[in-house]
Amino acid sequence: MSFISVTDLHKSYRVAGRELTVLRGLDLAVEKGEMLAIVGASGVGKSTLLHVVGGLDAFDSGTIRIGDIDVDKLDDAALVAFRNRAVGFVFQFHHLMPEFSALENAEMPLRIGGLKAADRRSRAESLLRRVGLGDRLTHRPGMLSGGEQQRVAVARALAMHPDLLLADEPTGDLDEHTADDLHDLIWDMHREHHLTSIIATHNMRMAQSCDRVLRLHEGVLEPA
Repeated sequence: MSFISVTDLHKSYRVAGRELTVLRGLDLAVEKGEMLAIVGASGVGKSTLLHVVGGLDAFDSGTIRIGDIDVDKLDDAALVAFRNRAVGFVFQFHHLMPEFSALENAEMPLRIGGLKAADRRSRAESLLRRVGLGDRLTHRPGMLSGGEQQRVAVARALAMHPDLLLADEPTGDLDEHTADDLHDLIWDMHREHHLTSIIATHNMRMAQSCDRVLRLHEGVLEPA
């Protein structure tokens, strides 16, 4: 059985009194250790798909299984715990907390997970040094470049040793050189941490370096 199994997934939104269908009976299977790229036009639903798979957004019908967990059967509390423990998210915009340092931001999932302060600091500091920010631990997001902010976001995403990494246009707000550096970092982290990764991206270099590329079109996935 695939590590990620999504079957007959439907998702709609109510917009200005009309129902907008984004996912139309979508099926997806991702193997353990695979890095999958999802491409498609802006607004087609790539972010929605990642949010639904990662438990950030509800869906109308269908099933989602990650490892041995039926995500669609979890209650709210169990879903929050599963998401914090098993899924790492990297978004186009870093969503770092501006009043906290890079170290404090990277520690946040560990704090939510109930780890002791010394363990939180050690883990977060190690990750930040690994992503090249050993000299930026006390810097707040406003003191960091866009690429550095995304590196903090990558460290935060990996803090709880997740099995699954979901990255939603992680290089979309960066210049080409910085985007290439972040792309290489995500690949390195995928290998080093034995992740299963799904990357929604417009960056074709990133997409083509993945194990497989699927296109989201009219609510379903098809070979790119």
